[in-house]
Amino acid sequence: MSRIDDLLAMDPPEPGMPIRVKVPLPFPLRWVNSYLVRGRDGYTLIDPGLHTPEAEQVWEEALRKYGIGYGDIERIVLTHHHPDHYGLAGWFQEQSGAPVWISEEGQRQAERMWSGSFPMNGQIYDLFIHHGMDEDTAAKLHGHFESFLPLVHPMPAQVSFYNLEQPFLIGTRSCEMIHTPGHAYGHVCFYDRERQEMFCGDHVLPRISPNVSFIPDTEDNPLHSYLNSLSEMNRYEVRWAYPGHRDPFDSFAERAVTLIKHHEERLAEMEERLRSTLTVYQLCREVFGERLTMHQLRFAMAETLAHVIYLHRAERVAEQTQDGIHLYTSSKK
Repeated sequence: MSRIDDLLAMDPPEPGMPIRVKVPLPFPLRWVNSYLVRGRDGYTLIDPGLHTPEAEQVWEEALRKYGIGYGDIERIVLTHHHPDHYGLAGWFQEQSGAPVWISEEGQRQAERMWSGSFPMNGQIYDLFIHHGMDEDTAAKLHGHFESFLPLVHPMPAQVSFYNLEQPFLIGTRSCEMIHTPGHAYGHVCFYDRERQEMFCGDHVLPRISPNVSFIPDTEDNPLHSYLNSLSEMNRYEVRWAYPGHRDPFDSFAERAVTLIKHHEERLAEMEERLRSTLTVYQLCREVFGERLTMHQLRFAMAETLAHVIYLHRAERVAEQTQDGIHLYTSSKK
């Protein structure tokens, strides 16, 4: 069975359930879940995936399999701006003419990363240098960022922004909008209270922990935001959750608690390692190891930084600066 056949080898959904399309990724995650939800006059498409030739082929085969034309897509809905969710939004808009919906914060990040002079990419380079990454390694970031441009273009020609105070229509479902920051600036989930179902993007994932990164000029303490928004998930009765990665699952509240515990353990580990004074880059290498691709290192570094910022704000580590480089030491006695 080919990779595409494998991705398309799924049982037809039960009546009223979303159609899941597993869109391939050239990363260890292997695929991202996209969902088609039937409405009265067409379909809502959630998180169309990364723009690659293989992804286009999967979509053409999937739409043919379910008898859906591009013109049947009435809206394209994004939980957040990360390229594996956002990348095909503009392409699908060109094929279908459908509006693209995203949070205002998410659109601002997409524009800073992939349009104009790409200001965020230079800011991330400077950030990593000031936190101890050597210049030879940091220099590779420029090529890494540029490699994403064809995977997110064309960008949508026009976008509409959510009003978080109002229900949002997913197919025929009137869903509550939930702002769930932490994994991505402006990340949103959609809750169908009638069915007790949650389209949760990457906020709560089964089996894997979503990356939580510090990104310049967004959230000043993203791990704090993420833990707070995870703790809010017990307010929702969720019978079934549709995540951005891995399979739909039924233990939503329990999984949120497990993710909180995971980060508490990671914070304790980093606090202990910082009994010796380290830069964030040195700590990142101690925790995540030396054998990382540039893609993996970028996320590991930004996640380590998010944890250290959390510890510093909680006065669990102290910060000092030497020759423009930030150093951290545990406050434990």
